[in-house]
Amino acid sequence: MLLALLVGGRTWLAAHPQHDPWAPLDLRHPEGWATEAKLLALRSDTAACRAVLERSEIGFAALAPAGEGDCRREDRTRLTDYPLSPATPPMTCLSAVALKRWKRDVLESAAQDIFGSKVEQIEHLGAYSCRRLYGRNDGPWSEHATANAIDIAGFVLADGTRISVLRDWQGEGDKARFLREIRDGACGAFATVLSPDYNAAHRDHLHLDMTARWSSVCR
Repeated sequence: MLLALLVGGRTWLAAHPQHDPWAPLDLRHPEGWATEAKLLALRSDTAACRAVLERSEIGFAALAPAGEGDCRREDRTRLTDYPLSPATPPMTCLSAVALKRWKRDVLESAAQDIFGSKVEQIEHLGAYSCRRLYGRNDGPWSEHATANAIDIAGFVLADGTRISVLRDWQGEGDKARFLREIRDGACGAFATVLSPDYNAAHRDHLHLDMTARWSSVCR
C-alpha cells in the first residue's frame, strides 16, 4: 500500500510540476505549492535564473557587467519580448521574472476584465539609477542602484486607452480601479510595491523591486 501511494504521488507530481519541489521551474506552468520556494532559490543565482527564462521560452539578452562600487551590476538581463516603453532597460534577472509573472497573472486579466482589451504598452521611468534612497547623500542604497527595481508610470491598451498613475490614481472610475488592482496584484510577484498611497514621492509611478527579504512590502 505504501509503495502504491508513493508511485501514485510521484505520478501525480509528474502531471503537476508546479507542485513538485524537485521539478525545474517553468514560468509557463501555473502557480503551485512549490513555486515560491523555487523563486526564492533564484535570488543569489543569476545563472539559474537565466536558465528559467530559457526553459520558459522567454526572450532575453544576457549583458556584460557594468558600473563600479555599490552600483556595480553583475546581473544585467534585458527582456527582448516585453512591451516596455521607452525601450526595455537592463535589470536583474529576478526583476525580469517578476515582470513576466505580473503581466501574465495580473495585467492581462485586469485589462480584459475592466476594459475588454489587452495591454499594448507599459510605460516606465527607468530601472537603473546609481543613487541612495530618495537621492540622499547617505543612508541605504536604492534598489535602483543595481537595477533591481523599475518604476511604472502608465499603460496603453490595444484599444487606445491610456492609463496614467499620475492622472488616474485618484477617483472611482475604471482607470483608478485598474491601477489599484494591478498594484495589489504586483505584491504577489515583487518583494516591494510602492504606490501613490505610500507617499508623495511615488505620486506618478509604481515602484516595483526584488530586494532580498522573506516577506513583501505592499503600500
